[in-house]
Amino acid sequence: MIPNIPALFSILRPTLRSLLLIPLILSAGPLATGVAKAKSTDCVILLHGLGRTADSMDDMAEALQSAGFITVNIDYPSREFPIEKLAVDAITRGIRQCSSNSKERIHFVTHSMGGILVRYYLTQSKVPALGRVVMLSPPNQGSEVVDQLKDKAFYQWSFGPAGQQLGTNPDGFVFGLGPVTYPVGIITGSDHNLFDSWSSRQIPGANDGKVSVERAKVEGMSDFLVLPHDHTFIMNQKDVIEQTIHFLRHGRFQTP
Repeated sequence: MIPNIPALFSILRPTLRSLLLIPLILSAGPLATGVAKAKSTDCVILLHGLGRTADSMDDMAEALQSAGFITVNIDYPSREFPIEKLAVDAITRGIRQCSSNSKERIHFVTHSMGGILVRYYLTQSKVPALGRVVMLSPPNQGSEVVDQLKDKAFYQWSFGPAGQQLGTNPDGFVFGLGPVTYPVGIITGSDHNLFDSWSSRQIPGANDGKVSVERAKVEGMSDFLVLPHDHTFIMNQKDVIEQTIHFLRHGRFQTP
């Protein structure tokens, strides 16, 4: 993800989040991984965004478990390494844990930069029994916010090497990943919160405060949905969670 610069808290209760909409603190966090079993033998690997932790995907993970999926919620040090290393390390751990718990398909649900990790990994390696991928607010064509901030010392310190790889340069990292050739459903937002007022103004057209609606798209995607949410908390929204589960089951979003 491309997180809020003035982030204040790392873990907020859902009720408090809905009332205050305060961004989470930027934290690389430990390398802990949570595995939860459910009735299904399909496994879902969850990947958070830049500057976030696995805690940000807890609501989604719990809903997926209730829907009958096995979940592996991966924590990775998003600010310390380039996307190439992050992808291999995080996804390899996820696949290993999924494979030990699942006998069927492996799906992915990602937020922001987590989707770029999956895209990179799948250009280099095959995932056994790959199922479907849901990307939430992914910067599939980069973000103008990164273009504006990447040369600033505070941005470089805050977001590390991966933060430099999410710009909109046609010769840059994300454009080199090419089209997707597996089932991908993308949900992106068209709203922004108070803390994203400046960043939203840097982005032409409808956007979620960090990524434009158009730049969330990727060639080859199976389905695309825009909902009125901001970048920071899109993964916690009830309709986003419901649509994510629907895509994992059916390979398409349900018409709102």
